[in-house]
Amino acid sequence: MRICFVGRGALRAFAERYDEATAEKEGADLILFGFNGLGEVSYEKELKGETRYFEDAALLSKRAKTTVACGCITDTRGHKRKSVVIAENGRLTGVSDMLNVVDGEVGCGAALRVYETKAGRMGVAVAEDLHFPEVIKTLAVCGSDFIVCPYGKVDELQSVLLRANAYCYGVPIFFCAEGYGAIADVSGRIAFASPQSPAYTDFKPTKEYHLVETRRRGFYRPKRLETFN
Repeated sequence: MRICFVGRGALRAFAERYDEATAEKEGADLILFGFNGLGEVSYEKELKGETRYFEDAALLSKRAKTTVACGCITDTRGHKRKSVVIAENGRLTGVSDMLNVVDGEVGCGAALRVYETKAGRMGVAVAEDLHFPEVIKTLAVCGSDFIVCPYGKVDELQSVLLRANAYCYGVPIFFCAEGYGAIADVSGRIAFASPQSPAYTDFKPTKEYHLVETRRRGFYRPKRLETFN
């Protein structure tokens, strides 16, 4: 599959430059934005038609004939969450919220989701959810072929977490932050990294399975033999 990482600039500006010639020359199976793409989105204004951020994502997915994943801050009457908007083939397929919030910067969401896309089963880890291994483990167990993780500003820690999570749970992770795009594969290495925006790369997702056995004491007690006189 071909992935496009957009770590700088707004989604609308990217979409305006994305014409048929661009699609033919630099088409992608997935276009992944960080949190620069949509900024803050008010559900109330979207429903009233005062803004059309979600529509912009859907229209880009239609024009590019692909899947679009873009980070944003969603605002529900003052309750703000870090979220990821997913669109494919001209329609909005869902919004995933960050589950784990540290120190109350924003609110938290309610559930994880794996999306069926043309590129495969896509798990979504939102921003700092990358810091919580149980999120990646759950998405892996639920059959994700790959996991996308839009992020804000990046430091050295995220590279370590990407590699560790992809290795431990056997699923590649596509990461897009401010001015940085990367892929961690199941071997625990960074298979692709670029500060360019947009940055294109080809990657074949592979998952790794192993039969893990452990020896434990006290989990089984044989039935007591009964004697009869």
